[in-house]
Formats: sequence, C-alpha cells, structure tokens
Amino acid sequence: MDTIEAILTRRSVRSFTAEPVSPEIVQELLRAAMQAPSAGNQQPWQLVVLDERALLEQVAAAQPYAPMAAHAPLAIVVCGDTRLERHTGYWVQDCSAAVQNLLLAAHARGLGAVWTAVYPRAERVRAFQDLLHLPPEVIPLAMVVLGHPSQTVPPADRFLPDRVHHNRW
Repeated sequence: MDTIEAILTRRSVRSFTAEPVSPEIVQELLRAAMQAPSAGNQQPWQLVVLDERALLEQVAAAQPYAPMAAHAPLAIVVCGDTRLERHTGYWVQDCSAAVQNLLLAAHARGLGAVWTAVYPRAERVRAFQDLLHLPPEVIPLAMVVLGHPSQTVPPADRFLPDRVHHNRW
C-alpha cells in the first residue's frame, strides 16, 4: 500500500477477530512507531505491548473509550519519558507522531487499530501508571488497540476546503 493510499483509507477499527498478531508484525509496528520525527531527535517514547487477556481487560476498564481492548488480541501504550526530554514539553507532539506512524503501519499490514487517549486525563494517566507499573516520569499518552479487523470501515473524505487559508487568514 502506498503512503497516500494508507493515509486516505485508514479508519478507526473497534472490532477485532481473536486471531493473534504475529510477533514479526508487532516488531514491525514498533519499529514504524519509533521512526517518527521528534523535537531535536530526542525520541522520548517508551512503548508497552499488551497481549495478556487479564491486563487488556483491566486497561479497557481504566479507559472509558476503550472497551474493545477487552476483546482485542493486542494493544500498544505509547508513553512519553520525560527523563529523555531535551526540549521540555515536546514529548506530546513526538509521541503523537509515533502513534500516527503506528496506526498507518497497522493499516498498511491489513490490521485494524484505534487511538484511545490517556493523557491529559489525570485519572487515566494514574490508572495506566498503576496497572503497567510505570515510573512517575513515564506518562502514558495513548493506547492503540489493534488486531485483525472483524469489520470493514469504508474510507471517509475529511477534506474541508473552507479550513484552508493561503498566506493569511
């Protein structure tokens, strides 16, 4: 799949089959996430791969918009490690770019995925830090729930010409 096709056809998928995602594909997704650009090349991310059923059920309960995690074969939590920051505060942008790479790589490999937000909701951040035993300096930004899709979500054209401005507002 070419890049533009992946961008224009990727959709959030919230329903998955029970088929596991191969370790080779998981490794490829992690590599794709870490190829994201970052401020000053600081690469402040830490990635937590979740594939234990009990833990997936627990994170589904901790994130009100992620009930699908309880039935998915896999989730990846993208965290910002403030100990790795050289440019304070940019970890959010850096890790968001990693999430987008992860979503596009999953789509390119025929997987479905959905971005579920953790940060900046303090109660979600604390819940994920507790469940995953994260150090206090590691802040969970998002959980990407993924797997083999059990449904097809058609592409949507989201281009809004009235939101494009040239040179000035």
